[in-house]
Amino acid sequence: MSFDALSEVLRAVRLKGAVFFDVDAGAPWAAEAPAACVVGPGIMPGVDHVIEYHVIAEGECYATLLVGSGDVVKLKAGDVVAFPQGDPHVMSSRPGMRAEPDLEAHCSPLASGLPIPIRVGEGDERARLVCGFLGCDARPFNPLINAMPRMIHVPSNGDEEWMKRFIDFAKMEAAQKRAGGATMLAKLGEIMFIDLVRRHLEGLSADDANWLAGLKDRQIGKALNLLHAAPGEDWTLERLAKATGMSRSTLAERFTHFVGRPPMQYLTLWRMQLASEMLLEGDASMAQIASKIGYESEAAFSRAFKRTVGLAPAQWRDERAQAA
Repeated sequence: MSFDALSEVLRAVRLKGAVFFDVDAGAPWAAEAPAACVVGPGIMPGVDHVIEYHVIAEGECYATLLVGSGDVVKLKAGDVVAFPQGDPHVMSSRPGMRAEPDLEAHCSPLASGLPIPIRVGEGDERARLVCGFLGCDARPFNPLINAMPRMIHVPSNGDEEWMKRFIDFAKMEAAQKRAGGATMLAKLGEIMFIDLVRRHLEGLSADDANWLAGLKDRQIGKALNLLHAAPGEDWTLERLAKATGMSRSTLAERFTHFVGRPPMQYLTLWRMQLASEMLLEGDASMAQIASKIGYESEAAFSRAFKRTVGLAPAQWRDERAQAA
C-alpha cells in the first residue's frame, strides 16, 4: 500500500474539531458569519487557522461568500458547505440577504454546553443547520490550506449513510447534551472535513494546479508521497527524479507547476512543520528533532528553522506556548 501524504499532512498540521451550533431557522432568515480570524480566538484560542462548515440537516437555504467572487450556492438537506480560507459568509433563506454578525455567541461558547442552540426567524418554512469549526496550523507550513478554494459545496447524492448518522447524532446531542457528546461531535466534524477534502480532490480536473492536484498526478503524487514518507532521508533532486522516473528538469518544472515551489524547497518547509509539531507536543531534544527530520546537527537545524520561520526553535516554541 502506498504512503498517504494527505493523511500525514492532516495529522501534522494538527486538524481538530471545535464548537458546534445547532441552528433552527424559519424563513425569512439570515445568519452572517464574520471572518474566522475575528471569531477564531474566542472559539479556538492559540489556533493558527479556523475553518467553518455547515451541514444542512433539514430544509433548504443558501450560502453566500462575502469576498472574492461572491459565489452563491443553493443547499438542500444532506449538503455540506465549508469555507477553508476562513472567509466571511452568509447563510440565508434566500440569496442577497444580510444580517448583523452575532459576535457574542462566539466569545465563550464552551460555557453554554455543546452544541449551542440558535434560533433565527419565526416563519413556518424551516431549515436546520449543524454548524462547526475546525482548527489547524498555518505556520510554519500547511500545504493544504492554499490548495483549497474559498468555498466548497458537496451536494448530497442520497447514499452518505454516515452523514445521515452524523446529522441524527448532532440533533440528538442538541436535545440531550450527554456527557462526552461535544468531543464526539468534534471528532465527527474532523472526519466529515476529511471526506470533504477527498471528494474535492477526486473532482479536480487535469487543468488544476495546486498541492491537491499534485497528489492526484501520478508522478508528482509519487514524489510527494516519497518526501512525506521519509522526510529525514538525504533527498536530492537527482535521487527524487530517479525514484519517480523523470529527469531532474522535468521533475523540477512539473513539481513547481503543481505545488508552487521546487521539491527541495518544499521538503525544507515540510521539515519545519514536522519540527514545529515535535517542539509543541513532544519531549524530544533539539538534537533528536534535528536527526528525525534530516539534519546532521542541532546547529544546522536551528539555522534552517530560523531562516525559514524567522525565529530560533526554542523562541518559537515559547511564543506559541504563551499564545495558547
